[in-house]
Amino acid sequence: MPDSPEIKRYTVTSALPYANGPKHIGHLAGAYIPADVYVRFLRLLKKNVVFVCGSDEHGTAIPNQALKENTTAQQIIDKYHVLIRDCLYKLGISFDVYHRTSETLHHQTSQEFFLALFNKGLLTEETSEQYFDQEANAFLADRYIVGTCPRCGNPNAYGDQCERCGSTLSPRELINPRSTLSGSPPVLRPTKHWFLPLQDYEPWLREWILKSHADDWKTNVYGQCKSWIDAGLLPRAMTRDLDWGIKVPLPDAEGKVLYVWFDAPIGYISATRALFQELSDGKKKYSSPQSDFGKVKVDDWKKYWQDKDTKLVHFVGKDNIVFHCIIFPVMLHASQQFIVPDNVPANEFMNLEGDKMSTSRGWSIEMHEYIEDFPDKPDVLRYALLTNLPETKDSEFTWKDFQSKNNNELVAIFGNFVNRALVLTQNYFENKVPPRGVLTPVDEKVVKEVKEFPGRIAASIEAYRFREATALMIDLARTGNKYLAETEPWKLAKTDMIRVGTILNLALQISANLAVLTEPFLPFTSRKLKSMLALPDLGWNETGSVDLLPAGHALGHASLLFEKIEDSVIESQIKKLNIKKMEVERASQPPKAVKPLKPEVTIDDFSKLDIRIGKVIAAEKMEKSNKLLKLTINSGLDTRIILSGIAQHYTAEEMVGKQVTFIANLAPRKMMGVESQGMILSAEDGDGKLKLLQPLGDVEPGSAVN
Repeated sequence: MPDSPEIKRYTVTSALPYANGPKHIGHLAGAYIPADVYVRFLRLLKKNVVFVCGSDEHGTAIPNQALKENTTAQQIIDKYHVLIRDCLYKLGISFDVYHRTSETLHHQTSQEFFLALFNKGLLTEETSEQYFDQEANAFLADRYIVGTCPRCGNPNAYGDQCERCGSTLSPRELINPRSTLSGSPPVLRPTKHWFLPLQDYEPWLREWILKSHADDWKTNVYGQCKSWIDAGLLPRAMTRDLDWGIKVPLPDAEGKVLYVWFDAPIGYISATRALFQELSDGKKKYSSPQSDFGKVKVDDWKKYWQDKDTKLVHFVGKDNIVFHCIIFPVMLHASQQFIVPDNVPANEFMNLEGDKMSTSRGWSIEMHEYIEDFPDKPDVLRYALLTNLPETKDSEFTWKDFQSKNNNELVAIFGNFVNRALVLTQNYFENKVPPRGVLTPVDEKVVKEVKEFPGRIAASIEAYRFREATALMIDLARTGNKYLAETEPWKLAKTDMIRVGTILNLALQISANLAVLTEPFLPFTSRKLKSMLALPDLGWNETGSVDLLPAGHALGHASLLFEKIEDSVIESQIKKLNIKKMEVERASQPPKAVKPLKPEVTIDDFSKLDIRIGKVIAAEKMEKSNKLLKLTINSGLDTRIILSGIAQHYTAEEMVGKQVTFIANLAPRKMMGVESQGMILSAEDGDGKLKLLQPLGDVEPGSAVN
């Protein structure tokens, strides 16, 4: 059993994704799939658990994206809230509620929280100098300022965080800061804000984290928290000068909103409030259709946030550690109303094909892209990510590894075992579970192993070691495969059907255990396997038994659990990834400089030029010149020499035989002792590269250009 008997209920949260764009599979690996495994496991144990998430719809990332897409902040959050929510549900993330921080209930909850701290005198009011954009006439919140990171030198670090090295920053730390609104350097101007004095809570944080959780928090999480605390905490502003966000509920706070990292984690609380409000009145909007907590009252949400018998667990990525382990816990602790998290099992970053995953750079696999390309394979992605989670250090996703995990493990081990057990039963025993006879030592060995798997997998999940738990899950399928390989029932069918019945009975019992034990990891596969076995819903504590299917039990229809993924599919994905990166890089490049127009000319001026098509019949590079080629031209009228400054763009050899456009009546000019009788016409692009102006098809030398 996980935890001690006094734990009555669990509140599990996944980081609220910013509704400013699609989310990639690295986010899945960080905060959503691990949380879902944990929650599904608890539900199988019949535990009282609420799983909470929702869209984070405030902060400067939203209006920034609206500017990029030439739309409004409201349209941005409406668009991406739906996209992200639907992707998460399609990939099996089983939230009880997926809320929005733009909802009135969240605004109300956040303002109540702020006022509770303010009225207790726990917030300090300070006037300080903050960056101001004189061109835009606006104070600049953290994300409206970019500059060079003082830690790693990234020239485009934000005022609150460097996305390259993950460092948490303040705007004043940036080197050469500039406004994202106008691009100009900001100036400092005085403005009033309300601060959370984090330094006052250092003693409590040392006791709570550094002493109480030294042994049970992940080393990467504990280490980051210790570094922050040891460096000394500073007051942090809980308000911002912005138009977009939750208004500060004070009379002298015009034009100010709550800091997004003040209101965002409160979103977990408001989402839980929304869940129980909907469950109590029967009008579901944000809660899952599957959420069922029996008869509830509107205020029952408080049990999940204020009752000491509740265990609170936050699943986040590495860049959210400080907010969930220091700032939000201080807010909860200071309120004296709420429980603080028991654990924050944050993951590090998942890289992609040798580079950091990044939507902005085009180097990512977005959730909706995966779903479009592999609509019937949500569990394959879950498995590939679970077996490679960045639990204590960065990991890497590659398409080849994805293919290998599917073909060599899900297909060859899991699917192969289940298929053999079901098809042999269908062929030999009319698709009914055969009776079990006397057990041999090999049978007794596999029975013992099956009995141990639920406890071993549970221990790994309870310790937040999901990679290990997933490996144990596939090991159970591997155990079944090995058992069939050792006993070879297809050979015994010729001489001993009683023995075949015993073997297949045990193989089916292993399959039934797999159907239940895989549910946290591969929920779609679990559901399909239960249907194939006609297995009723069972809890975790019922597994480990070889009596889940009675003799004579009629099985359902057998089909393949997994399908092989061909090389061509993987090659297509790698190509698609590289094309997307090139397109993003091309779109992000500044427009190339174009030379200004020359002085105006009249049609009479232009008509004086005699422009013809000629053919190069000989070419050589001019000695002592890096730029000039000496071209012999058949002009249709004569054979002439033209010197052209194209030697850095074309070789003499490749010019021979080319058609060229030239000015035929240009006054001869002597260069380096050679008289040039014309000018070859070419175009110069923004990179300074020259390209000859040529007719689309062959034309006779001497043809006039009109």
